[in-house]
Amino acid sequence: MWSFFARDPIKDFNYELLPENQEKSGIWTLSRGKRKTTSEPVSVFVYEVSQGTEEQTQLAKAALKRTKTLRHPNILSYVDGLETEKSLYIVTEPVTPLAAHLKLQAEKGGASDLEVSWGLHQIVKALSFLVNDCHLNHNNLGMWAVFVDRAGEWKLGGLDHVTSDQGDSISLPPPKVINPDLERYDPPEGKNLLFSSSRDVWRLGCLIWEVFNGNLPRASSLRSLGKADRFVSLHINVSPHYCELVGANPKIRPNPARFLLNCRSPGGFMNNSFVESCLFLEEIQIKEPAEKQQFFQDLSENLDSFPEDFCKHKVLPQLLTAFEFGNAGAVVLTPLFKVGKYLSAEEYQQKIIPVIVKMFSSTDRAMRIRLLQQMEQFIQYLNEAAVNSQIFPHVVHGFTDTNPAIREQTVKSMLLLAPKLNEANLNQELMRHFARLQARDDQGPIRCNTTVCLGKIAPYLNAGMRQRVLISAFSRATKDPFPASRAAGVLGFAATHQYYSVAESASRILPTLCTLTMDPDKNVRDQAFKAIKSFLSKLETVSEDPSKLAEIEKEVTASAQTGGSAATWAGWAVTGVSSLTSKLIRNAPAGSEAPPAENSTTLQPAAGPVTTNTANKGVQQDKSDTVEPDGDRWDDEDWGSLEVNAGYSNYVKSLLFFQCLTF
Repeated sequence: MWSFFARDPIKDFNYELLPENQEKSGIWTLSRGKRKTTSEPVSVFVYEVSQGTEEQTQLAKAALKRTKTLRHPNILSYVDGLETEKSLYIVTEPVTPLAAHLKLQAEKGGASDLEVSWGLHQIVKALSFLVNDCHLNHNNLGMWAVFVDRAGEWKLGGLDHVTSDQGDSISLPPPKVINPDLERYDPPEGKNLLFSSSRDVWRLGCLIWEVFNGNLPRASSLRSLGKADRFVSLHINVSPHYCELVGANPKIRPNPARFLLNCRSPGGFMNNSFVESCLFLEEIQIKEPAEKQQFFQDLSENLDSFPEDFCKHKVLPQLLTAFEFGNAGAVVLTPLFKVGKYLSAEEYQQKIIPVIVKMFSSTDRAMRIRLLQQMEQFIQYLNEAAVNSQIFPHVVHGFTDTNPAIREQTVKSMLLLAPKLNEANLNQELMRHFARLQARDDQGPIRCNTTVCLGKIAPYLNAGMRQRVLISAFSRATKDPFPASRAAGVLGFAATHQYYSVAESASRILPTLCTLTMDPDKNVRDQAFKAIKSFLSKLETVSEDPSKLAEIEKEVTASAQTGGSAATWAGWAVTGVSSLTSKLIRNAPAGSEAPPAENSTTLQPAAGPVTTNTANKGVQQDKSDTVEPDGDRWDDEDWGSLEVNAGYSNYVKSLLFFQCLTF
């Protein structure tokens, strides 16, 4: 029983102090800590009674009381506390002293003007809350009383000296009694009780001066802005507002609320896109759906100028919440992926991937196409189990969508998904959809892209499937009424030449390519001749030295490649070809490129040659007007090398040019 009363309460404290990074904060020692049960990070302010005076102990107890009872978004958030005979503990959200934060930012090039404007906005708002709503005086405002959380938001702390403007029954010593060095922050009127709140306004001016200039050497330095010409870089005139704060006459010093209003006026110090966005996020729960949609649309343009920590810890949670509970839809995807670039792989996996997986089950077309377009940004974080069981079953619906843009993006997304697909999904389900698209889709560019995609994912197919489908698929493409599809068929043969036996090259591939030497389009004819020469070169090599047959055919039955390299050659899947194909789809003449009728869904050669009027139409256009930027060209991709005639890179350029001319 006596052991119960003798038990040390600190042992039952729910928080553990970490030994590193301890620093003084007034009469307190600020330590990093964590909750014992969840390891959630916190900050712990510790005061040792044995090391302080009676006055300091009085201030520590007052601070514990004020921190516990004062709740405001811009005041340091109280989590827990403990008072014993030996020490006092105040547990808060994890924070860093402002001075340490600014020093760290200076090493990175300095805190941005946007960050400073929002930080000061928060401190002025907290001070206004104390003065106008609570009728309290802070009495200790300064760099030492401001802390910064993980999102980079500034919080007002240092509540040791807070008193009522009506007077307290217990008199607390002023800061300069505890630390005489703080006397230089006292206003000229001293302790005059008639102007109690104006003292906090004066110290607010001192704080602003120190944020831009460092430690205040003497009160007279306040008359000059010093290095504060950074204000000019904001294209504002802060001098009149600042000078009001540090005016010698306390009667003309503005109330914190009025000062905030002045700085938020047009052209003011705190009137910028960052502050506007922060204020919107604080009130997002009461905003109309249309306002939220517009905000998220505009947010992407502004994110590049926002501090990284703010994006990670403030914007990201709001984006996730907006999708989960706010029905924000596809509009959150662009800013979500932008913020995702700031996350580590572990953070991305934990915070964003679960949301992305859920998004793929959406029936919203805008959501689906946006996910497909931006897949390259998150594909590396998706594991194979999630791709096969939760994502691919939803993505394949895009192959049969009535919207050509969705079918197109679905085809190109396979470049990224194929390395992660299992045997059944890749070699059976995907091939079934590709066969249907290549044979029946009414959009020539989609049939063309299906052929191109098949050539690129061929290394991931098993040997048996490659033997079954590649020659049939590329042969069918060479008979397509759309010229670019015929060209893609030739390119497909060239890209996958290592997977064909010499016998297949002689009996199946060369006869198909020879028919293209009479193609109506010269680009197709030229590339057909190049491909023919390449395959003939292989046959001649074996004819002259039969012992080389095994070496030439070593990859015919090679196992499928493992995933992991798709991102290095699939860049076109989410960039230039998208806009090009969409343009082709929009401009295609009705009925000019319907594929031949097919009853079978398996990849088999077309029954016979198909003619088209479109292929015979000559279009004269200046080449310089149609060439796409280098970043949008297919020749950036590695289609494999043939031993003779390394002209496929140039062919790709001409193919892209040819597509532009077709319509």
